[in-house]
Amino acid sequence: MNQLRIGLIGAGGIAGAHIAGWQQLGAHVSVYSRSGAAALVEQYGIDDVGSLEALLEVSDMVGILTPTPSHYGYAMAAFAAGKDVICEKPLAETFERAAVMANTALAAGVRLFPAHVVRFFPDYELAKEQLDSGAVGVPAALELSRAGAAPAAGSWFFDEARGGGIVRDQMIHDLDQASCLAGDVTRVYAEQDPPSVDGILPRPVTAQVELTHQNGAISQLLGEWGPDTLRFSTSLRVEGPDGIISFASPRNAGGIEDEQPSENGIAGYLPELDVADSPYTRQNAEFAAARTSGKPSRVSPAEGVIAVALAEAAAESIRCGHAVDFSNEAVLALLHSAI
Repeated sequence: MNQLRIGLIGAGGIAGAHIAGWQQLGAHVSVYSRSGAAALVEQYGIDDVGSLEALLEVSDMVGILTPTPSHYGYAMAAFAAGKDVICEKPLAETFERAAVMANTALAAGVRLFPAHVVRFFPDYELAKEQLDSGAVGVPAALELSRAGAAPAAGSWFFDEARGGGIVRDQMIHDLDQASCLAGDVTRVYAEQDPPSVDGILPRPVTAQVELTHQNGAISQLLGEWGPDTLRFSTSLRVEGPDGIISFASPRNAGGIEDEQPSENGIAGYLPELDVADSPYTRQNAEFAAARTSGKPSRVSPAEGVIAVALAEAAAESIRCGHAVDFSNEAVLALLHSAI
């Protein structure tokens, strides 16, 4: 069997987790980045490629790890070159652009894999399995939280036109989880404190999002970009007529996430685990297998598009001060295929 050749675009903090995972899977890794690649080359022994065109030439599959505004352009170039793509969340700045990415991949006969890695964290996987098995019945109320130190002051994350702010960048994980666990959404209400000024978020900042699902369930989401001393944490609680599923991190054993840097991870994203157990390793392994088999992956392009659309609806609610209607069908109507 030929060795899988992975080309990564971007050398930011998340790159190390992807590289370590791909190397664990036996792939050959190359990287193209406008800055920061030298440190990764030295640490991991990967190839540094000098241009996007060169990276596409030496890769079977491309991972886009760059800031959100660049995802669309890099993905379209990769599709034009006939390459499958794993794209970090969110897929794009708007759900319309994300839909174009999904449609272009389909037309080109290649795969687009949205990297919603929280789907691969053990406790979230277990919650999904328990719900699917009917362990607590149809979910009626969900609470999801995600908090950690804010990104560096002045970075693109705080620019609503570029990063999309806390909702699209951080809380999109829990928007995706709520949609995955409780189903289609019909109404979105959101608040942010303090408010943005001229399209720039304050630091620190919190946001709350309430989702009304088609089945009547209500999801309450809380996100926080806090002070530098704030320890990273997440929680999930699902109430059904037959019981409750809940967890909170960080935990001492088998925890989900921790703010401490690890040898094979990055601050705020990975627990202190062997790289073989990393959610990034398992995510990329599943995507690589789906690429080979042609079978659907755990996270479909349509779900990646819907997550961006939910984030946009929340942002609109924050702007207008009231709830906004949401339609999964309207989003999916933009797609040539929901697979």
